[in-house]
Amino acid sequence: MANTDTFSGWENLVKKQLKTEDIYSILKKDNLEGIEVKPFYDSVKKPLVNLPKIEENTHLVARYHESLEEDVFAFILDHNVEGLQQKTIFVNNKDLAGHISPTEEDQYFSLINVFDEKNALIDDQLVKELLAKQFKRNICIDIALHQNAGAAIDQQLGFALAQTKELVELYGPEIISKLVFRLAVGGNYFFEMAKLRAFKIVFNQFSKEYGLDEIPYIFAETSLRNKAVSDIENNLIRSTLELASAMIGGADAVFSNNYLVDRSTDNSEEISFKQQIVLAYESIINVFEDAANGSYYVEDITQQIAEKAWALFVEIEADGGYLELLKKGIIQKKIYDHAIEEQKWVEEGKIKLIGVNLYPKLDVRKSVEDLYDEKEIRAVRWAEMYE
Repeated sequence: MANTDTFSGWENLVKKQLKTEDIYSILKKDNLEGIEVKPFYDSVKKPLVNLPKIEENTHLVARYHESLEEDVFAFILDHNVEGLQQKTIFVNNKDLAGHISPTEEDQYFSLINVFDEKNALIDDQLVKELLAKQFKRNICIDIALHQNAGAAIDQQLGFALAQTKELVELYGPEIISKLVFRLAVGGNYFFEMAKLRAFKIVFNQFSKEYGLDEIPYIFAETSLRNKAVSDIENNLIRSTLELASAMIGGADAVFSNNYLVDRSTDNSEEISFKQQIVLAYESIINVFEDAANGSYYVEDITQQIAEKAWALFVEIEADGGYLELLKKGIIQKKIYDHAIEEQKWVEEGKIKLIGVNLYPKLDVRKSVEDLYDEKEIRAVRWAEMYE
């Protein structure tokens, strides 16, 4: 029996199982994130402490529909609904936010992005209006936009920190505890899990610069980037895995975007929400504070992502800050460059989408250049190339 107490023992065991000496070329898997992934792990350099989340149980969020009112406790609201009591409400409409006056017993969160990405500014009037509300969390930073536009994981987190810094400089460090971070979770199961965990590390490190010890409130939703108009059943499978990543990674709230992509029905909205119910109540992964803690692989990539995100944040600050780089088009270009490379991997089949580029039903109809604009941050689905 192999001595698995040492690295060489594990290495020999893997060689024996794969029946080859050349295990590294077989097990190596490239990625666009610049993260080193080992063929196997027998330890982690610096084990992480348990990474907490703010909510004891992850909020399972549905888009509001009257048929769900009795059974659902957390809703996204795009329009006004009278008489909602003992619910957690995520306000997703700027005009609606202006009319809502919650009481102290209500739990209201804002999902309204206060950054105007096109004009490279913060909507100061909106920030002040939201801060005046008795919301549990008043100000949203929308990282989901960047993920769906094709930003790398470290870019998403680095930009989030840089946006936070812009808000702190304008409104003081007390705004840190009033933030909601809206993240989109993609299909790279373990990397996305590590993304949420890494964000907790770097955000906490950021807060300590101001003498605080804060962790971020994370609202995680399923990505649009890897969804296709055809093969909607595959979208359901993809988003279920994304929800699992978010719950295991320690999101405070999760939301499943409609799997139909180009339309919505009452039935599809209900099924999208039931994905969360099945995961939460049958696997019980929504109640753990840090379910991935102790996994050598996840811990290793968590720390690598955190280091890369922090380094990017420092670089952005040295170059003038998020808004300044947005005005110069540098943020847009960073996202564009990564999105283009990612789309090429889809075209070449290195990133696989069942029914799109693997077992395809359609041929390529649009070029990479047709899909993206280096001067604009907007959501682009990989499958649009084929639709």
